[in-house]
Amino acid sequence: MAATDGRAGKRPHSVWLTERPPLKRKADQPAGLDLDKIVAATVRLLDAEGLAKFSMRRLAAELGVTAMSVYWYVDTKDDLLELALDSVMAEVRLPDESGTGEHGTDGGGTGEHGTDGGGTGEARDWRDHLRALAHEYRALLTGHPWVARLMGTYINIGPHSLAFSNASVGVMRESGLSMEQITGGLSAVFQFVYGFATVEGLFNARCAEAGMSVDEYHQQVMSAVRGRPEFAETVENATQVMEARGGRTVEEMRDRDFTFALDLQIAGIEAMRSRVAGR
Repeated sequence: MAATDGRAGKRPHSVWLTERPPLKRKADQPAGLDLDKIVAATVRLLDAEGLAKFSMRRLAAELGVTAMSVYWYVDTKDDLLELALDSVMAEVRLPDESGTGEHGTDGGGTGEHGTDGGGTGEARDWRDHLRALAHEYRALLTGHPWVARLMGTYINIGPHSLAFSNASVGVMRESGLSMEQITGGLSAVFQFVYGFATVEGLFNARCAEAGMSVDEYHQQVMSAVRGRPEFAETVENATQVMEARGGRTVEEMRDRDFTFALDLQIAGIEAMRSRVAGR
């Protein structure tokens, strides 16, 4: 369902649905300022300071211009945030439709994950491409923690957002799920990634605010609860699970968890596909 914001009451609104007249630079407009530079500065500020501290006045100061100079290029802060969101979506590398690209397979063998059977050497493996999209989505959300909030605010119909959406639907259609199951399959995978990466990004931000690395913060938390009787069972269970899972750092443990959890999602899709085929 499309999200709404404060710009149009209950009607969905998007900067991508708004036509603005061509810009005609006034004599008092700063030279060298354009929309691309404004969006790039917005992304830098959001990465450095977060969404809560972002303002048009702060952005203008970063650019060395007045706030009114920024409003010459965008109507509202919401419009600018939506442009920034789609700008970083361009970082997501999409699978090569030919099946031989950077994230695809070479089509020459079944490999660990195999193909869906019976394909030619030119066929791409939907599992590999779905994994690639999931990893790219996770990298986006953890690399830009503010993105998670904005994705729940705007309807995300910019060109890069649509490219990601179309690629995701295209890969899921190749999974063998029925048409009515595709959206559920997409939700299972990408809502899992969204939740996993959002929590990961928030934890990273908390560590940064504390002036510690992720591993330092983790060790501090574990040290704080060890020896406290009310946490004894939780600490014991967590220690056993972490030792069994392996990984020397928090990042390694997260990567192992993410990879396994993603495989569980794909296994579920394969199981449902087999159920549909067996009808």
